[in-house]
This record gives sequence, C-alpha cells and structure tokens, in this order.
Amino acid sequence: MAKYKQGTVKPARYAKIASIMDRIEAAFLDNLGHILSRGQLLEVARDPRTGEEPENWHQRLSELRTDRGYTILSKRDDHDLKVGEYVMPTATRRTSAARRMRPTEKAWLAALDRAGHSCEWEEDGSRCSLQDGFTDPIGGGTVRLTPDHRRPHSDSPASDPEDPECWGVLCPRHQVMKKNYWDDTTGKINVMAIIQAAPRKVKQQVYAFLRRYFGDDV
Repeated sequence: MAKYKQGTVKPARYAKIASIMDRIEAAFLDNLGHILSRGQLLEVARDPRTGEEPENWHQRLSELRTDRGYTILSKRDDHDLKVGEYVMPTATRRTSAARRMRPTEKAWLAALDRAGHSCEWEEDGSRCSLQDGFTDPIGGGTVRLTPDHRRPHSDSPASDPEDPECWGVLCPRHQVMKKNYWDDTTGKINVMAIIQAAPRKVKQQVYAFLRRYFGDDV
C-alpha cells in the first residue's frame, strides 16, 4: 500500500491569492499528508492573470520552509517520494523559523562590486562568473544574480543586512547547489543537509557506516 496518496489542486481556487508563496501554501494546506507534484505546484504558482510560469517558484517553496517554518518533505527526506514530489505532513509550523533577511541596496551593490558583478561560486579552482542577463549554459534560462547568506539562513537567520561581507553573489543554479551545505564564514559543514540531499545509495552507505561505528545491530 502506498505511503502517500496523490493530492489534487484546482488552480482557479487560488486565482485571487496575490503572491506565489501564498498560493503554494494554500495548495499544501488543502492537501496535508498528500503528494503534490512539481507540475501541480507550477500550475498553482503560474500567474493567474497572464498565465506566465514564474522562474522562482522553487525559491518560494524554500521560503515556506525557512521563513514560515513548515515541514515540506521531498525525496531527500523520504525515499518513498519520487523526484519532483512534495508532501506537507502537518500544518504545524516551527516557532524557530525566522523571516529571511536580505541585504540593503547599498550592501548588495558593494557585494556586486566585490564580485565583479558575476557569480562567485568556485569549483576545482575555476569560478562560475556568469553575469546578469547571461544564458546559463548548463541549467538554461536567463541568469539573475541573487544574494547568498554566507552563513546559512537555517544557522543564522539574522545576517547583517548592511554588511556586504555577510553576502555572497550567486547565480540561481549555484544558489540551489549550495543550499545549506556549509558556512562560508566558519567553514562549518552542515552534514545533515548533505546527507539529506544525497542519493539513496549514499544514504545506505552512511547508514551502514554508522551502524558499524556504533556497533548497533538492531
């Protein structure tokens, strides 16, 4: 028997709700404990007036978790879910959730100047360097540089909005890749976030290692 049932959404039901995040929130609350697919969430997020599909709908999904404190499960949290499936198990919200801070305009411009108005992500000694308006050669779509919490929002939600050194400059693809994997200011690795995002085979390897480490045969 399937662990979760498929939810249903009627986009017209949410047409009078102004913001993308509020529409997605309403859809989840109407389908507690049921699966909503990526396609269903896109339909809800679509602008009810123009029919345009927003590029940043997945960021609003992230903010439901971080800013509003909801638990939203995906495949990285529950192996019974497929890629592109999401479940809000309850309407309970974490009281520790804090609204996501953003840099002031002055701090953001200073961060952009420091970064040369390009993505600061570095990997294997090379820098991404994509700029606003470029086409992402890997992920596709038009690049819009966004501020990145150098100290993860989940660890320190009150990053100083006036200090440009608290903010990195990333393209959308590398914002998603970074998630909350590490804290740029301390080098602290968020092991739980890495394990959550790992494929099931890697999770099994970690599980087997921990059983050996703790001598737990249960």
